[in-house]
Amino acid sequence: MLAQLPPGIRSRQVDNGNGLNVHILEAGFEQPGRECVLLLHGFPELAFSWRKVMLPLAEAGYHVVAPDQRGYGMTEGGDARYDGDISQYHFLNLVRDALGLVHVLGYDQVAAVVGHDIGSPVAGTCALTRPDAFRSVAMMSAPYPGPPSYRVDGQNGTQAIARLHADLAALEPPRLHYQRYFSQPDANTHMLACEQGLHDFLRAYFHMKSADWAGNQPAPLPSASAADLASMPTYYIMEQGKTMAETVAVAMPSAAEVAACGWLTEAELAVYTGIFADTGLQGGLQCYRSLGSAAAQAEMLLFAGRQITVPSCFISGASDWGTWQSPGALELMQRRVCTDLRSVDLIAGAGHWVEQEQPAVVVEALLGFLARQAGASGEKA
Repeated sequence: MLAQLPPGIRSRQVDNGNGLNVHILEAGFEQPGRECVLLLHGFPELAFSWRKVMLPLAEAGYHVVAPDQRGYGMTEGGDARYDGDISQYHFLNLVRDALGLVHVLGYDQVAAVVGHDIGSPVAGTCALTRPDAFRSVAMMSAPYPGPPSYRVDGQNGTQAIARLHADLAALEPPRLHYQRYFSQPDANTHMLACEQGLHDFLRAYFHMKSADWAGNQPAPLPSASAADLASMPTYYIMEQGKTMAETVAVAMPSAAEVAACGWLTEAELAVYTGIFADTGLQGGLQCYRSLGSAAAQAEMLLFAGRQITVPSCFISGASDWGTWQSPGALELMQRRVCTDLRSVDLIAGAGHWVEQEQPAVVVEALLGFLARQAGASGEKA
């Protein structure tokens, strides 16, 4: 991995005080006294996924820190067994991971926590629960709908999820939500030991969810019904009976397309392949199992009705279905969850991997977001 890191980014291990020996990448660490920006990746990603934005953020005056999150990469200590302790992956414990890391690095607070993909709701939960420590939040590619609410009709989130999965299975042909697939015991093996090999699986997966794949023409869905959700690409609403590796194989880019992919070269993809071949993907999949957990939902009910009051923004690729995969979530963020949502940027020429596909535009959006806060408070950006 180090050979693929730009000069100026260092790699090291840090004990976060919450049971992890965290692998982090850092930029801007040479000068003490800088404000910190914390970057939280998604699936199937790593701290390495932020390599293209770290140096520009550091050049703007920040200490930029990107950890391999619990269960990922070279971070040690997370229970990555399918039958292991899934409570470690509840969002509140992931907030403890982030907060512990921040304090170990010598900070009481960070200028911003930035989360992509499933790192987005983790970042949102950081800002929701500890606004004193996470002074602003940028959520990327996955709108954060806030904590669950108490229902006077006795229904809960897990019951609604179960009904949706039953409705998807009743379609013709039967369909399966990708989060349900990722929660199955064989998903890790399906991807690691797939027919095309792990490297080609990851290439096809990254390609199919990027702006490079012509099939990505996202738009808001009319409703959250099974029929409307099934209009999304099959990497979200899969054909029942197919693995994810089989699903994305049909979109495997040609040799010419691979050679032209400047945002993810073969050498860069080899970093993901090598690390996931060594560690497996189950640690990353644990978060998806936690999403549907009644215990995780019950924990978050403590914050029912609570809003994100610190400055916030949302960034996504214009070709990213992730913005719309949960109908109404973006509008809920704008209307109720975030009381100080400064901007919503849908970046042209980017799909789901926005910080890799269009890093310069993402950096511009993040620095503008941070500068507006500094200007409002009279501080130096």
